[in-house]
Amino acid sequence: MVVIGEKFPEIEVNTTHGRMKLPDQFAGKWFVLFSHPADFTPVCTTEFYAMQKRLDKFKELGAEVIGLSVDQVFSHLKWMEWIKDNLGVEIEFPVIADDRGDVAEALGMIPQGATITARAVFMVDPKGVIRAIVYYPAEVGRDWDEILRALKALQTSDANGVALPHKWPNNELIGDRAIVPPAGTTEAIKEREEAKAKGEIECYDWWLCHKKL
Repeated sequence: MVVIGEKFPEIEVNTTHGRMKLPDQFAGKWFVLFSHPADFTPVCTTEFYAMQKRLDKFKELGAEVIGLSVDQVFSHLKWMEWIKDNLGVEIEFPVIADDRGDVAEALGMIPQGATITARAVFMVDPKGVIRAIVYYPAEVGRDWDEILRALKALQTSDANGVALPHKWPNNELIGDRAIVPPAGTTEAIKEREEAKAKGEIECYDWWLCHKKL
């Protein structure tokens, strides 16, 4: 089972878009890999519909999307055909056909005692490092808007060397402002007080400061 901070394992997969090597397929880009328990299931269908509706928003963040379940590729294709014919949405992102469950097992997507994948999400950065992992049980659908928010937060943190608060950019205390990482030395505390005096940051205390990006 992989953890945050590890390199995404090098694997070759069969998808609805042909054979792919991961993470090489998305080298230099962020990508979001998500698993679903099975094709032709109600909750998964709502998730696929919603993901496709938001696919442009992921691409605006420079991120690719790829799905996975323990099904064969023809099952994926037939299910996507059903979604297009009945819901009016064409699924454009690739879906891994992990019919033997090898990929799901390697990534820790299959809960103990189960034969289907949980609703797992892996966010991988342009260097192929896993930056976030989210798990939901089969009976609860995911919120892709939250996944988008987390992806944008990761990118913003990397670009600015900051942390992002609860529900950023709509935090109840500081709105869309970013958290300045806590000072780790007495000298850093002094520098923080100077930055506060200059109006560069605002603080509730020396360990809880924030600024506008």
